[in-house]
Amino acid sequence: DTGNGEQLYECPMCGLTCTNIQILEEHVDLHLEEHSFSEGGNIRDLELAQRLQTEEDERQRSEEEKREREEFEKLQRQYGLDNSGGFKQQFLKNMEREVDRGRMQPFEYHKRKADMMESLASGIDDGKTKTSGVIEALCKYYQSENKDVRRVWLSAEVDHFHSSLGDRGWGCGYRNFQMLLSSLLQNSFFNDCLRDTTLIPSIPKIQSMIEDAWREGFDPRGASHFNNRLHGSKAWIGACEIYSLLTSLRIKCQIIDFHKPTGPMGTHPRLFEWILHYYSADNEGGAKVVCTSKPPIYLQHQGHSRTVVGIEEKKNKNLCLLLFDPGCSSQEMQKLLKQNSDGTALKLLRKFVGSLKEKQYQIVAVDGVLSLEEKAARCRASQVLTSEKIP
Repeated sequence: DTGNGEQLYECPMCGLTCTNIQILEEHVDLHLEEHSFSEGGNIRDLELAQRLQTEEDERQRSEEEKREREEFEKLQRQYGLDNSGGFKQQFLKNMEREVDRGRMQPFEYHKRKADMMESLASGIDDGKTKTSGVIEALCKYYQSENKDVRRVWLSAEVDHFHSSLGDRGWGCGYRNFQMLLSSLLQNSFFNDCLRDTTLIPSIPKIQSMIEDAWREGFDPRGASHFNNRLHGSKAWIGACEIYSLLTSLRIKCQIIDFHKPTGPMGTHPRLFEWILHYYSADNEGGAKVVCTSKPPIYLQHQGHSRTVVGIEEKKNKNLCLLLFDPGCSSQEMQKLLKQNSDGTALKLLRKFVGSLKEKQYQIVAVDGVLSLEEKAARCRASQVLTSEKIP
């Protein structure tokens, strides 16, 4: 009350004084409408922000899933697990490409196709990528070499196998197994455990043999990586598959894991020392050239594998491995067979400590024959641990 009889009304929300109750009601209604609009706006803004965030999360998740899928598919292609076919399909495809480019005549295509089909049917390698007699040639060469080699130890005789049109890019593990097996087949000590494997198997046959080893119970973790199937694929294999296959044949072997560099600049001198001991332990005579009865060694690193067939000790005490590489053609390997070689072809084989600088290496070394009981025990052990790490 203003004192002169005039009634005033104060807004409970903002304190504004009104002279009329209707005006106050309209004023308060405006406050309420404004508040309601503001609340609704906040809700709508929150909903919009949440929806936008959800859409962004879904977009990022979709892109991440796409990247993971593409990376997985890339790895599948890289390691031959993309269901694109195996040795046979690649062989035919590459021959067709050679014909299209004019580098192969149609009659040669049909002849090689027939030979390949015969090899697949028999399970025996056709021998077209094989070079024999290299170890014998090396032995003769080192007998007359007197420049810088103090001593050299060579493995037992072994044939070289290189990749063909059917396995180029993925077959190194299989080719190295063929090399190792070619040496074991020439050693009567292994006759009993290899009586069912008298000839070098083809790559598809080796794949089936590894599957047989898995079915026996060897390396279930490794088998699951390949979905228990190699045959008909371009799947890469490594030291564990070689170990499982050899052990299933009752060939005593071990995996040694050089899991980190042991020298300067990322080198692996322990690897060289281990191989030197392997070849020289039972061959300590004073001869400069020692042709041992030791089988070659399977050597694995990320992306490739090779076969160690010997080791040189230089006059300055440096060590040099002699390696058979499946990537080296038979035409190049033939150069090593020349009696009057000046040693230049040996560049194909020689690898010094500074040449092997991968982060990790594994070797599979054969050291005897297993009894049936020992084979069963190793099968059980392979289900837990298959390699020994060199500290």
